[in-house]
Amino acid sequence: MLDHLGIQCADVPTAAKFYDTVLATLGGGRIMDFGEYIGFGIGGKPDFWIGPVVPHVEPNRELHVAFEAADRAAVRAFFDAAVGAGAEVLHEPREWPEYHPAYYGAFVRDPDGNNVEAVCHRPE
Repeated sequence: MLDHLGIQCADVPTAAKFYDTVLATLGGGRIMDFGEYIGFGIGGKPDFWIGPVVPHVEPNRELHVAFEAADRAAVRAFFDAAVGAGAEVLHEPREWPEYHPAYYGAFVRDPDGNNVEAVCHRPE
């Protein structure tokens, strides 16, 4: 349903390093890099963008971004990479049956405080 999503980052180089690390575990990476604006994706089109905070636009609220993982091992790899990069743990990898029986996700905070998730919708 989404074509692409962009978030504002207080420190773009720090955020870029974080997303380079965690998105690699899901098969993603930088597709376009314009310095202040960096697009990540899988394949030829960036789906997820980071850029600088727009001045005088307040408040900057927490966002929730969920990245699709191919399998549960990729969710765990994403989580491990995020924690290794210093992310705050919101929820360790586990099933979330209240969403649906096969929902398996892990949630962390990125360097800007956003709630970032990796999710797999398939059973083990």
